Amino acid sequence: MSEPVMRAEGLVKRYRQGPREIVVLDELELTVQAGERIAIVGSSGSGKTTLLNLLGGLDSPNAGAVTVAGYDLATVSEVQRGFLRNRFIGFVYQFHHLLAEFSALENVCMPLYIAGVSDREAASRAAILLERVGLGERLTHKPAELSGGERQRVAIARALVGDPRCVLMDEPTGNLDRQTALEIHALMKDLSATLATSFIVVTHDESLAAAMDRRLSLDAGKLHAEA
Repeated sequence: MSEPVMRAEGLVKRYRQGPREIVVLDELELTVQAGERIAIVGSSGSGKTTLLNLLGGLDSPNAGAVTVAGYDLATVSEVQRGFLRNRFIGFVYQFHHLLAEFSALENVCMPLYIAGVSDREAASRAAILLERVGLGERLTHKPAELSGGERQRVAIARALVGDPRCVLMDEPTGNLDRQTALEIHALMKDLSATLATSFIVVTHDESLAAAMDRRLSLDAGKLHAEA
């Protein structure tokens, strides 16, 4: 088996709340293979978003390590961590966080601009991905001119444009109607199969969780496999 795309080993995250210490993650373990789609479920406050932030290098654990494409996020500089996030990890949230003044094409180009890609190449790559997610005719439309499902598709294209190894998604279908959510499910399945992109999805959407390769429950700071 090839080297995992992402691995969390002995991950600990705790907070101080007055005199109490709250342990959110307790020596958590997770290994993600190329093209694997993983759903993470659990009650509100169980630490799901905290886990995504650690996996994406947006926060640091109290103990343990997160390895992305062979790099330990805890041992690199903040500049290197930013480079690794932009190169290997994509992020999609419940709220799309698109820039209102820019078109769909320009929004998808943003990670490439940050990476120093030329305007022409960035536009070409962004257009190809927007076509891939069914928005080839909407390149010049701004977020206010798009439906909720279309905006989320733009956000997914933006997360994928840098060819990341893994995309982290926090309730990506939470604000979508059922039909649009099903279309997003199908899109993720297609992308994991054709591009070997891995997805880690925090969700309360039972149909989305059931459609993943693995469903893991976060409880008492640890991940547990569910059938």
